[in-house]
Amino acid sequence: MKRVPPSERTRQAIAELLEKGTAEKAPLSELIRLSVQSAVEEALEGAVSDLLGREYYRHGSEGKGYRNGYRPGRIQSGEGEVRYASPQVRDVDASELQAIRRLLKGRSEGLERLVREMYARGCSTRDIEELFRDDEGRLLLSRSTVSELTEVLWAEYEEFATRDLSEIRPLYLFLDGIAERLRPGAKREAVLCAWAITWDGRKVLIGLAPGTKESTDCCLGFLQDLQRRGLSAPVLVVTDGAAGLIRAVEECFSSSLRQRCLAHKMRNLAAKLPETIVAEFKKAAKAAYQAPSVAMARVLAEDLRDRFGKKYPTATRCFEDDFEACIAHLHCPSNHHRYIRTTNLLERLFGEERRRMKAVGTIFGERPVLKLMYSAVIRASDNWRGVKMTEFELGLLKRLQKQLEEAHRKENQPVVDQGSSADRIYSEKRT
Repeated sequence: MKRVPPSERTRQAIAELLEKGTAEKAPLSELIRLSVQSAVEEALEGAVSDLLGREYYRHGSEGKGYRNGYRPGRIQSGEGEVRYASPQVRDVDASELQAIRRLLKGRSEGLERLVREMYARGCSTRDIEELFRDDEGRLLLSRSTVSELTEVLWAEYEEFATRDLSEIRPLYLFLDGIAERLRPGAKREAVLCAWAITWDGRKVLIGLAPGTKESTDCCLGFLQDLQRRGLSAPVLVVTDGAAGLIRAVEECFSSSLRQRCLAHKMRNLAAKLPETIVAEFKKAAKAAYQAPSVAMARVLAEDLRDRFGKKYPTATRCFEDDFEACIAHLHCPSNHHRYIRTTNLLERLFGEERRRMKAVGTIFGERPVLKLMYSAVIRASDNWRGVKMTEFELGLLKRLQKQLEEAHRKENQPVVDQGSSADRIYSEKRT
């Protein structure tokens, strides 16, 4: 039976996982762990082959040393523990060992890319240092060298943060912020993030920038920068209930519908109710928010007010607050509702970012935090799947967009006439 090195077995495991993913989605975290494991094992295996002058399981001349099995190694990453097999050798001349150290210190393009990817995937600087330590305990890559290599990620972020957006045509735009500690001793500050579903169904990361806080001025500056770089107005913008973000959206995208994130709204409602009534109240609220039409949503909202208004006034006022924004998604094709009524994808994206930040440890400063945030977020977004757009749905949305633009030009008219929403048109077409 032919023997294969651990690096080959790891490659086979990746291939099997990807093949499985054609039938069912391959777990992203497992794929990342195996990819890091494969890169590390191949780097170490290649170094030993150069040292001995022969590939795995090949005999060579005397005096060249020989392989002496493998010992397990492990590193901690944002995807969890990554285990790898480290090849061992014996009877090797010290000068040959020095050649390995020079190879690792030489910072080849492959090694630099490996260090950057490991850092971006959540390996701490200390983990990377420990990985590139020789058998005598001497560091082959210093912390300053690792930091220098990861500076390429900052260049990637700067290019991303200044790129032209005119070729991106957003249909639905999603905005949210996450609080990070950007400065030593300071409170956590907002980092604003934007992504979009385009007219061709792609999900695209649009922007990531520090906002100091989710105030109107900060949010306005963030959106105006996106507009200066060519981002056009979407049909609908989705946000949470942050007042500054809402005001900025209404100023910059005044011709667009604004959707209030229903996941945030439902949490707000639950916080204002006794535990015994939460389930019943939320069921009634959900029925209104996810009604088959805008008219039905308003009828169900009136019913909720009649049932709960007197006994639970605080929760009812919260339900009524910004209600039209909570049902704005109903103006769009019903097949899109589940994608556009929350900012959940951003929440999951922030979850990936937090895992990597936690693995790397405490870091301060706008530059290192943004560098790591961007590298984590952009890589997580690579796994996003698009939204299917039918010709009929696109036709409805184009008609809705035209109505929004015409209504915007008439100052005293409502943004969308109830009887001409895309959802109503969609329902009539089906019947």
